[in-house]
Amino acid sequence: MTEILEPGFLEDPPLPLPRRLAALLRPELPSLAEEIVAEIRRTIPEYAEPIDGSSGHVLQLGVQECLATFVGRIAVPHGAGAKNGIENICRKLGRIEAHEGRSMDSLQAAFRIGGQVAWRRLMKIAPRYELSSSIMSRLADAVFVYLDELVALSLNGYAEAKIHPAGAMDGRRRRLLRLMMEDSAGNGMAITELAEALRWKIPERVTLVATGPGVRCAPAALDEDVLLDLDGAEPYLLVPGPLTMARKAMLQAAIPGRRLAAGLTVQPVRAADSLRWARRALGLADSGIIDDGPIVACEDHLVTLWLLSEPDLINQIARRELASLDGMTPGQRERITETLQAWLVTRGTAAEIGRHLYIHPQTVRYRMRRIDQSLGDQLKDPEARFGIEAVLRAMALRGRP
Repeated sequence: MTEILEPGFLEDPPLPLPRRLAALLRPELPSLAEEIVAEIRRTIPEYAEPIDGSSGHVLQLGVQECLATFVGRIAVPHGAGAKNGIENICRKLGRIEAHEGRSMDSLQAAFRIGGQVAWRRLMKIAPRYELSSSIMSRLADAVFVYLDELVALSLNGYAEAKIHPAGAMDGRRRRLLRLMMEDSAGNGMAITELAEALRWKIPERVTLVATGPGVRCAPAALDEDVLLDLDGAEPYLLVPGPLTMARKAMLQAAIPGRRLAAGLTVQPVRAADSLRWARRALGLADSGIIDDGPIVACEDHLVTLWLLSEPDLINQIARRELASLDGMTPGQRERITETLQAWLVTRGTAAEIGRHLYIHPQTVRYRMRRIDQSLGDQLKDPEARFGIEAVLRAMALRGRP
């Protein structure tokens, strides 16, 4: 039976190194990570997959995290946050080896190669910064102790994956996720009992993440506390807590090449709301209304989501507030509403609006007179003015005058 190492073995070893050393090493990390990844992929056939694949993303992320944590410990010894981060990534690497049906030989070889490449770089830069032999000796000890810790953490993840195969728990984790999504107060006891059976700590806040159908995922690349259901027509994941940079990198490693949308971070009882917003944002991104990279964050598009949440209602408001423009031609209406929106947004002079729209100030004055004739009374009414501005903003987002 595979033995899980006792937690006491993993306590941060003392690193009696000058803290200024961290500032000297940090600029080397990006190029060093690339060099280590390239050497591992060249040397170990199991890791030769293209870097944009799921395993390639995890390898790259793992190397970056290991290097950053080592330097971070020099700057701030015994930092709890950094320790938690490296535990997660190393356990994940061990789980991947178990799920892939491999032994730990390749991963341990990868750690050795990483240590060798890193040490070569340290020997190269030592003369540049006049690092003494005493510091280099202590640095060598720290590197080897750190490598032993990384291997131990990875072995724990490997052993846990062997003891608890992923397939045996997937169904129960999906049931837990669906119970949380049903938004029923009567589910509280069932959720608590199932979470305890799965040793899954119910978080204070959650973020739901939506993606498109037919997604391919590397589950072993996900953090252990992420719940997921990717088999349906609308796949989604539940991430405990906010979507930090580390969480985003984890999602992109597990689901490479696919657009994701993250809902707002909410209490677990509002998980269904977070997912609804995430799916709405994903639809807007797919239609080109939102352009926000591979992971769309609802937090960055709240007004857009609100304005476009009820298209039919916006149309009704438009019919009511802009009825006085019905006698104009489509071209006239477009020019008038464009000028009106510019005025509502900027409240500028004719010259300022003219510069904004690339038209002559006299043309702006003419259009503003037409606007006053058609909508003057409504623009004096705060509620009507707000409705008109909301309608114009929504129509601009939809790309339709």
